[in-house]
Amino acid sequence: MLAMGIDIGTTTISILMIDGDSGEFLDSITISHQSFLKGCPACSKIQDPGKIWNLTEQAVRDMIHKNGKPASIGMTGQMHGFLYVDAFGEAVSPLYTWQDGLGNELMEDGRTCAEVLLEAAGTAAAGYGFTTHYYLQRKGLIPHNAEKMVTISDYVGMKLGRCAKASIAKDMAASWGCYDLELGDFRRHELEELKAELSYLPEILPGHNIIGSTAGNLPKGIPVTVSLGDNQASVLGSVRDLSNTVLINIGTGSQVSFGIPKYVEARGSIELRPCTESLYLMVGSGLCGGRAYAMLEQFFREAAREDEDGGSIYSRMEMQARDFMETYGKEAAWKIRTTFSGTRSNPKELGKISGISVENFHPGAMTLGMLMGILEELYEMYIEMCSMAETKAIHLVGSGNGIRRNCLMRELAKELFRMPMQIPVCKEEAAYGAALQSLVSAGHGRSIEEMQKRIQYL
Repeated sequence: MLAMGIDIGTTTISILMIDGDSGEFLDSITISHQSFLKGCPACSKIQDPGKIWNLTEQAVRDMIHKNGKPASIGMTGQMHGFLYVDAFGEAVSPLYTWQDGLGNELMEDGRTCAEVLLEAAGTAAAGYGFTTHYYLQRKGLIPHNAEKMVTISDYVGMKLGRCAKASIAKDMAASWGCYDLELGDFRRHELEELKAELSYLPEILPGHNIIGSTAGNLPKGIPVTVSLGDNQASVLGSVRDLSNTVLINIGTGSQVSFGIPKYVEARGSIELRPCTESLYLMVGSGLCGGRAYAMLEQFFREAAREDEDGGSIYSRMEMQARDFMETYGKEAAWKIRTTFSGTRSNPKELGKISGISVENFHPGAMTLGMLMGILEELYEMYIEMCSMAETKAIHLVGSGNGIRRNCLMRELAKELFRMPMQIPVCKEEAAYGAALQSLVSAGHGRSIEEMQKRIQYL
């Protein structure tokens, strides 16, 4: 029995096939969708949903042709963002991504939409779906034929499953902000007082239901699930036991996630997110994360006047950092706070570099400091989680290319978190988690917890 998982990321589309009985990874394809639209305000980060759909459909067809018809298709993708669809389920707007900054634009009253919503209705930030929606409403920019809001992965799922009705699972709904986790719904009373237009919100489903089945250009009758958030899917595809494992994911951004069986009041930099029927996720996000390391690589490339086609210098950076650490000690590295893209609570916060002396003025000290800064931001949030949960993890799992491709980062993470680190065999963790969930939703597994036992580590 086969299962397919699809992950619609910010820059790529990843599709994989697994053996649903054993959990064995079989095949995958990752394509760059290059769908960012040009000519929009600098603060706005929008993409073309039609291009994303066309590329996904073709890739799904190719994967099925190569590997056979799956028993189910699971969806996941970038959280927080949204697009508008019409009554027929067709896109009538661009995709406003999680990077969109319209919510931080000053309005006529001198405040931003993010500030207004945060004060009145709880969790809100620029890039969160409802924040952007509220901005577009106040500016009169909602398309006249728009009926509902959906995430990009739910939109692709609707198209695959031939479903015109917009719906969303609670984990994706919560990512839009202004959401009451205890009630399982948006803070409608507070939002109505702000005259926010709520009719565009889709139906919130109790779980990750089957929303339709394939037809047309694809083999007929494959059930398609409503989308998981990429954070939740990545955790479900990486961790065998959510209740005692901390997961760090380092890609373009970075995240630390820890399961908890009860509702707690989130505080500071920690968000509480829905996950499974029995568990919430405490999540801390670094907005820059792995991008900080990529920025450093580009900085060194510019300094050395090396062409983009000249090959990566990451290996040289890692070697210099390791040599510096062995010669001078980890404590001698530069002290770098990697909040170069701000934080959720303070988008204007800047990164900081300190602790520079004559003795440690070396490229390796800067590289080592950057690696430690990325990890320390996550560790600080993990310690905050332990205080909230009144417990600690006993297992550490790492995922994302930043962890997989950098041996030194893995070593530093093990030392900082004081636990051995396990790395999943499957590199497309979010798509893998979506595939596992699809099997449960389609009736081929008793629970997601049972399916997670099939995750394999290197």
